Amino acid sequence: GLFVTDYFTRTPRKLSPFRSFASIELFHFHIPEDTVIAVWNLITFKEQGGTFGDQCPDRSITVYFRSGAPSVINPLHTHFPRDTAVPGSFALTLTWTLPNRTTGVFNVTSPLPGDWFLAAHLPKDEGKISVKGLYEECQYLFQPQLIVQRLVNIAVLYPGHLTEQSMAPHNRSCLYKVFVPSYTSRVLVEVLRCRGAEGCPLWLRVRAKAPPLHNSTTLDCREHTPCRLAQDLPFWQHWYYVLVEKHPGVPGTVSFQVTVQLTDCSRPSLARPPFLPSSASMNMPHSFGSAGGLALGDSPPPTSPNDTKHPVPIPVTSHAGERCWPVRPTLRNELDTFSVHFYIFFGPNVSVPPDRPAVFVINLLPVLDSGGVLNLELRLNVSSLCGENVTVFGCLNHEVPLTSSDNTSVTCETESLAGFLLSVNATASLSRLRIPYPQTGSWYLSLRSLCATEHG
Repeated sequence: GLFVTDYFTRTPRKLSPFRSFASIELFHFHIPEDTVIAVWNLITFKEQGGTFGDQCPDRSITVYFRSGAPSVINPLHTHFPRDTAVPGSFALTLTWTLPNRTTGVFNVTSPLPGDWFLAAHLPKDEGKISVKGLYEECQYLFQPQLIVQRLVNIAVLYPGHLTEQSMAPHNRSCLYKVFVPSYTSRVLVEVLRCRGAEGCPLWLRVRAKAPPLHNSTTLDCREHTPCRLAQDLPFWQHWYYVLVEKHPGVPGTVSFQVTVQLTDCSRPSLARPPFLPSSASMNMPHSFGSAGGLALGDSPPPTSPNDTKHPVPIPVTSHAGERCWPVRPTLRNELDTFSVHFYIFFGPNVSVPPDRPAVFVINLLPVLDSGGVLNLELRLNVSSLCGENVTVFGCLNHEVPLTSSDNTSVTCETESLAGFLLSVNATASLSRLRIPYPQTGSWYLSLRSLCATEHG
């Protein structure tokens, strides 16, 4: 394929010793779609009195990388509050190779597209005291540069259509992509009519958002007939990339067909499931923000008679297996620049029927909502249990709702997804979750009730 190289740079900034998160220098980059490699060139140089700081001590520079939101860093090894889920990030330390200048390189193969954040700082200050005016301060300047190489004109697969392909001897692979819309419960990729010198000497790899890596979901077409790879609960509103790769050392031309089938969970029924009065009742305040801002709870008071008309919930969105469930939207209320509250329509009490989940969506805006703390609180209305031994489970997942169709257990993980699990019952009626610097986009909260006596 044809590659295009893009180059981005940032103005050098003075680094500070780490005392708190306010001490760091934060840099924002945007990686375009179809990027196959991203290379950060990290340049650091010393200055003293307006000249090169050859006599300045070598101080290590720590750099953090994270996709989707700023890194949560803890150089002082302090403790986070209880019920806090701390997201991970990449980190590296730059050491000096020249008296007044050093460089470092950070490569990411097939990086996730979108927002990337870099954070950099010096080590904690040793506390030395010097007389002002008699000593020229040493300054450490840091400048990140980004080089990305992306593919153009990647072949697009259209669901339900066959694409013929002939892979010449000098070609190693063919890359395709298919767009997965909302309400998709399954992506099925098939390689058909494969003919080569050794049967079907192909690997089939699939990955969401970015081209596949060596550890992506893979199938050996020599060992599986038909060569079929399925992805359940795919990410919504994203590209999925399909890589068909030839086994090394295979001579001659390999011809095949590739097709994709998408299962739309909203097709079977566009009507909402009937309301069942037998249910547990939940009170759900929910908050986010740098000071405990973003919250989910009571609906705001209407300001006019027309405001009393609640919008109809989105009819069919979440799924368990291939069944769709209604997803209830939330109302975003910006309390101030850094604090947002999400209200549930017809809330704050939420009915959780025994036969289906109650699902809500919370949309966090790019960049703006990535620098706070997502606070979620579930509180069980114990008086609604009517003496039953009921547990209500909550699954918080990013970009796709995850609900279990099993009536005996609840899990918030699959082979390709990992969410956050909360639970409340009669003895522990309150559960909290904090996520510092959450990734932006759609977050789905699925509530499900299980009865201990009947496992239903």
